[in-house]
Amino acid sequence: MGHMREDRTKERVAITAWWPKWEPELSEYIKTCERWQKANRNHGKYGLLQHIEEPKYPWETINMDWATGLVPGGKENFNVFLIILDMSECQVESMKR
Repeated sequence: MGHMREDRTKERVAITAWWPKWEPELSEYIKTCERWQKANRNHGKYGLLQHIEEPKYPWETINMDWATGLVPGGKENFNVFLIILDMSECQVESMKR
């Protein structure tokens, strides 16, 4: 479970509480809160896109992704799909879950 950003946390505290020097104390608390730091750590820059060589054989290179948040349907009420794309033939397979 994460935390809100620092500015949103301060907004919430300002609505519900007050004490002398609350803003600098809250900032200091946030800086030392291990849970907040894990949830809101700054990530480094993302790398550049890499070229993928064209595969020579079927199923040598695949892409996979989940389709989630779907409206449940069917007798099993599936609402998640695993999508697998074979890059050699652009063939798509999907599995309901």
